[in-house]
Amino acid sequence: MSQLFEQLVPYLEKHMALQTALALLDWDDATLAPKEAGEYTAKVIGILSEEDFLCLTNPQVKKILEDYESKTEETKEQEETEQAIIRKIKKNLRKTEAIPKEEKRAYAELKSKSQKAWQRAKKENDFSIFAPYLKEVIAYCKKFASYGATEKLNGYDVLLDDYEEDFSVEVLDVFFEKLKAGILPLLRKIQKKPQIEDSFLYQKYDIEKQKEFNRFLAEYIGFDLNRGVIAESEHPFTTAWHNHDVRITTHYYEENLAGAIFSTIHESGHAIYEQGIADRYTQTVLGEGASCGIHESQSRLMENMIGRSRAFWVPIYGKLVETFPEQLGEVSLDQFVAAINRVRADEIRTEADELTYCLHIMVRYELEKLMINGEVEVEELSRLWKEKYQEYLGVVPENDTVGILQDVHWSMGDIGYFPSYALGNAFAAQIYAKMKSEIDVEAELSKGNIGAVREFLHRYVHQYGAFKEAREILKEATGEEFNPDYFVGYLTEKYEKLYGIS
Repeated sequence: MSQLFEQLVPYLEKHMALQTALALLDWDDATLAPKEAGEYTAKVIGILSEEDFLCLTNPQVKKILEDYESKTEETKEQEETEQAIIRKIKKNLRKTEAIPKEEKRAYAELKSKSQKAWQRAKKENDFSIFAPYLKEVIAYCKKFASYGATEKLNGYDVLLDDYEEDFSVEVLDVFFEKLKAGILPLLRKIQKKPQIEDSFLYQKYDIEKQKEFNRFLAEYIGFDLNRGVIAESEHPFTTAWHNHDVRITTHYYEENLAGAIFSTIHESGHAIYEQGIADRYTQTVLGEGASCGIHESQSRLMENMIGRSRAFWVPIYGKLVETFPEQLGEVSLDQFVAAINRVRADEIRTEADELTYCLHIMVRYELEKLMINGEVEVEELSRLWKEKYQEYLGVVPENDTVGILQDVHWSMGDIGYFPSYALGNAFAAQIYAKMKSEIDVEAELSKGNIGAVREFLHRYVHQYGAFKEAREILKEATGEEFNPDYFVGYLTEKYEKLYGIS
């Protein structure tokens, strides 16, 4: 470790500790915190956020970074990890310094209150409860985007860059048009076909038994519960303090077996990524996913390309039947696999099949562009949401709870995040194609050797954390730059076969 970097370590450790505390409060707020805690906890979050701001913007930190930059010869001799941390801190510092500390604290408090308002609005099916908070969140996002504007980025592009570098509106518009061209015609053909029987998935399934099976499922996939926790929340998510403390949540529905199963597989995909980050990066700014899109690629690959495959269920379907013999005793493996892959254009993103999922993302992406560009009032969003669902999926949400209030993201200020889900699907398909060229995936899964999949992902993705950038990871894992044709091709091949479309 260089002498200059050693001077930086105490500040980095304090930043890590404050970020951990904030993440722990977020976890608690979503899982166990009492209803009346929100207003008071928001104050604590605001204070911790301000302390984190002061830590990163400390004049001594900036001096160390400047000195490090000027000592070019010495810097070249330092280990790559040290240099990567410096690069990441400098980028974070640029973004952090752009926002006045008073606004940063106020925004942190607003987000805490906003999430509580969203929870209440969703429960009461009343968008008007959440709308004033969303209006404030949007105002802050627009303001912060203006602070972070550069010669290359402005407006919505600034927000997108926080989650996925190099994927601007210009790039995403082309990407989504390609998806529309591939998905919509295929969806229309499927909608004319006889639908797959899946009513057995919507019988009553004891929630305690669901919890037992989902715990087994998470461990089967590779989630190490000696270094992880499974809890419940309204909206499933994954968080991590470091690679030895990774936490996931799921949500159980008594009359929807697949809901929790695929939430668990999805979040376990995130979790094994976090647990697989090398120790040398954990508890540093590199101890996280390379990008939101890469993170989503790991969860979506595990949930869909692995978790919805027949081969995945060959070794474990018997256990599921044993858990629910009354409901599944007469359901064959092939019937079950067909059912969990059924295409159903529906209102809920988290319950969407692979084919229609990205259409849900398009709705959110297009509305976010309108919001940040000031082309729509918050009060119009519910109506526009329904109109776009009618256009893309042919359904109209019956109320705001299953419509505009279904996702937590906007209440958290995560505007610009949603496109990462679609990019994650595309990254996953590209990585999966490379995996299949090196491994007989179906044969390994059928033998119960899901470890072969994990090992491939660990080798090319997990171990690096944020040491490598997203495009670098994708290029090294697959041998080529980002190519969404893999995703369109994967969907076309899978669903034409499933529905007998020639």
